[in-house]
Amino acid sequence: MPVSNVKALTFDVFGTVVDFRSSIIRHGEELGRRKGLAVDWAAFADEWYGGYRPAMNRINSGEDEWANVGAIYRRRLEELTEKFGLDSLTGEEKTRFNQSWSRLDPWPDSVSGLTRLKKKFIISALSNGDFGMLTEMGKFAGLPWDCILSSEFFRRYKPAPEVYTSAIELLGLKPGEVMMVASHNYDLRAARALGMKTGFFARPTQYGPDQAEDLEAEEDWDIIAAGLEDLAQKMGT
Repeated sequence: MPVSNVKALTFDVFGTVVDFRSSIIRHGEELGRRKGLAVDWAAFADEWYGGYRPAMNRINSGEDEWANVGAIYRRRLEELTEKFGLDSLTGEEKTRFNQSWSRLDPWPDSVSGLTRLKKKFIISALSNGDFGMLTEMGKFAGLPWDCILSSEFFRRYKPAPEVYTSAIELLGLKPGEVMMVASHNYDLRAARALGMKTGFFARPTQYGPDQAEDLEAEEDWDIIAAGLEDLAQKMGT
């Protein structure tokens, strides 16, 4: 089925649509100024995010019980408290800081690119973030979603096939009528295996200045763009 048959685009969010690393560093710096904390917030952000994938893999494998992303990050924050000198924070302050994951800044081309695509296609988040987090993030960042599809609905995390197939079913479409858009090759690999169309653009600083993965398309994805605005252009909007 050609790309011309696509009716909906589902988007990875963290790293693809929002700049999570810079946002977490910014929130950390604001907290540090308020509380007088001397922390390497870039290193902290990397380690905080670094607990995300291993935790989700353990859940997908059945090793751990279900927990949403907010709970995963809250647990990881506790694990990092002593190492980064955050012992002076109360439990309530840590919970508020954990909510930083709902207040992430969009990349400069995200809102404009999504707005262009929305004129022609259904646009939806398809993210491992939990529903409340994604809803608040959409409001904070001005993301013009038609709908939000969260792995939390299915109690499985991407790249588990059930996440993609369930999203397609909820949209009432065929796999070839839905394009998965992501700046992560593994996400597109899983989507393509299920018959979805695929769109890629790199976010070469999403993991910081020493990023070593997802710097380019690793396969011949259906659309390979320079960014979200370029994706909109290539999709005819």
